[in-house]
Amino acid sequence: MVLDDATSEVYYAQLVEEESTRTVLAALREVVEQQGRFCALYSDRGSHFWLTPKAGEMVDRQRLTQVGRALRELNIEMIPAYSPQARGRSERNFGTWQGRLPQELRLRGLTTLEAANRFLQESYIAEFNRKFRVVAAQPESAFVPCSGYDLDRIFSVQQERTVNQDNTVSIANRTLQIEKTKWRGTLAKCRVLVCEHLDGCYTVYFGPHQVGYYQADGTPGRPAPTTFEESGKPAPPAGFPLSTNAVPQGTANSNRGQITC
Repeated sequence: MVLDDATSEVYYAQLVEEESTRTVLAALREVVEQQGRFCALYSDRGSHFWLTPKAGEMVDRQRLTQVGRALRELNIEMIPAYSPQARGRSERNFGTWQGRLPQELRLRGLTTLEAANRFLQESYIAEFNRKFRVVAAQPESAFVPCSGYDLDRIFSVQQERTVNQDNTVSIANRTLQIEKTKWRGTLAKCRVLVCEHLDGCYTVYFGPHQVGYYQADGTPGRPAPTTFEESGKPAPPAGFPLSTNAVPQGTANSNRGQITC
């Protein structure tokens, strides 16, 4: 579940077998697409959010998870919570959901994940927000449009690979064949970026060039544009500096723009 720290409005909720990097990326992508980029994400220290060298100690802010890398590319600050009390607003919200949602599902005879999630999207989230959303101290929104960002690439699981001598890369028991390009006959021994997208498809990038697109089983898909310009999507901004407007830990946000996950 993803909710606004100022208003407790729920922006996303989904029942899954287990929370994971991919389910969190999917949740955050939907919020960014529908609401825009936000200032900060306040989260627990789950392994898909943070790397913690020693259990119970400070998180490692230098080594990013896939979620951390994606939010850094969007210039969104991440704030770790070091106790359940630090996330009191969201914990109380979760408690309300745990008390109400099972009863709602039982009354409607909804027993599958698909049916329950359809109920969440079609009616429950909106009804919940009508009853429990509060007014922010400041009405202005801190969300900003996400135009100019390649969300397909940002919200993917990214791994670097070295191209084999036969111009292939191997990932997840799949071999992805990279076709020749107009500007280079082979990429053998070059480092490339392999992106596994949320729909299971793969793309391969050499610098700014997309050199391959593949279905979930590794078979080539539609022809890949060779640059961001050809694809119609602008390249992501360089540097990805962290936001200097992060809300200090332990304080509540007074207007919309910090969310809790």
